Amino acid sequence: MSGNDPKQKQINIELDEKTAEGIYSNLAIINHSVSEFVVDFISLMPGAPKAKVKSRIVLTPQHAKKFLKALSENVNRFEKAHGTIKDYEQPPIPINFGPSGEA
Repeated sequence: MSGNDPKQKQINIELDEKTAEGIYSNLAIINHSVSEFVVDFISLMPGAPKAKVKSRIVLTPQHAKKFLKALSENVNRFEKAHGTIKDYEQPPIPINFGPSGEA
């Protein structure tokens, strides 16, 4: 088999009904270390004093960069089809993320 054969490898991806429903998020908090990026997706309701992390995704730095590129390309295609996405200025959200550590 040559390296250019598109039939060489194929991955079948399954999507169960619960996962297919998706999870709504209007806030993402991103942290990183030398070896990984951690993206926490949060649903923050206006006026609510508390919010919960709905999903956490952990990526290698290489996959984080690939994800950034893919997301950027998709946003560009969306804007070409539907117009510029407006970015509304909002005041910073004071966030207390988890318990504070003590030595």
